Amino acid sequence: MMNGTWKLRGLAVAALAGLLVPAGAEAQKLFAGDSFETSGGELKITFIGHGTLMLTYADKVIHVDPVSMYADYATMPKADLILVTHEHGDHLDAKAVAAVSTSRTVVAANEKAAGSLGGAIVMKNGDRRTLAGIPVEAVPAYNFEKAFHPRGNGNGYVLTFGDRRVYIAGDTENVPEIKKLEGIDIAFLPMNQPFTMTPEQVADTARSLRPRVLYPYHFGDTDTSKLVELLKGEEGIEVRIRQLQ
Repeated sequence: MMNGTWKLRGLAVAALAGLLVPAGAEAQKLFAGDSFETSGGELKITFIGHGTLMLTYADKVIHVDPVSMYADYATMPKADLILVTHEHGDHLDAKAVAAVSTSRTVVAANEKAAGSLGGAIVMKNGDRRTLAGIPVEAVPAYNFEKAFHPRGNGNGYVLTFGDRRVYIAGDTENVPEIKKLEGIDIAFLPMNQPFTMTPEQVADTARSLRPRVLYPYHFGDTDTSKLVELLKGEEGIEVRIRQLQ
């Protein structure tokens, strides 16, 4: 929010432009991104693939669930902060984490994932910390009855950028803890049952969270048009579909 207006710009360029291509390296895959204005400056969100994202804000680079199958992390910008939601292989990749880490990088993860990442900070459900200058809250992420994602293990994360709150849910169903979150401006909600949510569950969660911008992610072969139709006419929620299969 700048001067009373909400602004978003679509980016059809490589994330951070030339920063993705080190000198002498071949061009990296182009990633789409969106840019938001906040009270602390511009926030850029780059859509890498599946549950993998990159955010930049106030000269800081944040990688969420970096995984090598979605990008060549040897050519990606080095991280100030890395967040890992849980230990499954499509979210935890120690090689990718190492590739974008420096001596100053802060890595935070749930307990099981942290055990595979030397020096990582353990964040448990409900923990709140300021990491690399960014306020971060760990939110429960789990399945109700299925064993894929047991309660008390995985995290989603709420990150605060100036006056904007971004929620990245991790692998979860529409559990009640999510619906208690307040002031979420941008939400990433997973949509690939039986592992996470159905379009109906995502819509149910969105109606409780009321994010200004909703991105379904981690959706595999799920028909995203179903979610668009479910939330059609839902005032104040803009559904944005990006390449995150």
